[in-house]
Amino acid sequence: MNTLERIQNEIKADKVVIFIKGTPEAPQCGFSARTVEIFKGLGYPFHSVDILANPDIRAILPQVSNWPTFPQVFVQGKLIGGCDIVNEMNEQGELKPLLEEAFKS
Repeated sequence: MNTLERIQNEIKADKVVIFIKGTPEAPQCGFSARTVEIFKGLGYPFHSVDILANPDIRAILPQVSNWPTFPQVFVQGKLIGGCDIVNEMNEQGELKPLLEEAFKS
């Protein structure tokens, strides 16, 4: 499986997928830590991919998603954005309804 196929499979594997630096238990940057904190606070499960342990994904994902930075959050296969957008959506009360909808089915 090539890297592009692997990325596509990761994005489809779960309802929420976060490509982060590090792991949820040990994020390696503040933006990744904040994003994980938001999702843990909302109580919805998510799958994470450590881009530091997967340099091929780190190199190719920005070309696929057209988003240059990490973390990258996907909900139901669709890019939501990075830390700033997720944080803003959470503060404005938009993130929780999006997750509720994603986990209905």
